Amino acid sequence: MTMVKVVHVLLAVLLMGIPRSALAEESLPDVDTLIAGIERRYTGTGFTARFDQESTLKAMDITDTASGGVWFRRPEMMRWEYETPERQVIVSDGITLWIYRPEDNQVMIGDASAYFGDGKGASFLSDIRLVKKKFEVQILDSQSPEFYSVKLTPREKSHDLASVHLTVDKRTFDIAQVVTTNVYGDETRIQFNTFKYNQDLGASLFFFDIPKGVDVIRLD
Repeated sequence: MTMVKVVHVLLAVLLMGIPRSALAEESLPDVDTLIAGIERRYTGTGFTARFDQESTLKAMDITDTASGGVWFRRPEMMRWEYETPERQVIVSDGITLWIYRPEDNQVMIGDASAYFGDGKGASFLSDIRLVKKKFEVQILDSQSPEFYSVKLTPREKSHDLASVHLTVDKRTFDIAQVVTTNVYGDETRIQFNTFKYNQDLGASLFFFDIPKGVDVIRLD
């Protein structure tokens, strides 16, 4: 056996004696390094993406799916346009929330902070600085060699949000998936793709002009 083969055998034997979790931990970045990478990726003027969503109500054992497009602009401006299974538009300028359901000829208006405050509803993507401000961040062992698994725990406890799990691309720092869970075990899983960064998104995109003849409902 050559010296090179001997070295390979010795390394293999040594690695067999090290727990897999320990090996994974050695390759994990520290939290500050990871967050800095994500912030560099998402602190431009704005970005857009496509999404697929799966929402599960645990107590009723009901799962719904949806898909569409989303636009984010800092700070805290969002626009979600659902295309399937039915059209729906959710718009927030950081102050007001509009939910427009054209098939019901209805628009609901409420306080954006009540539904998206403190990073709820993936709103931290509109201002990635909210991650460090509003969450405790933990990097978990990942089953994938291509992605980091990150757990966010809200600093302020609420029934609406128990935890958020992010799947982060190790190479680009794209957030490929966001999974939010409430205290009842209900889960919303959003898979993102087709990102376009540093988009010049006008403020008018995050204001909803209510069509004439539409029923208006106040959420508050």
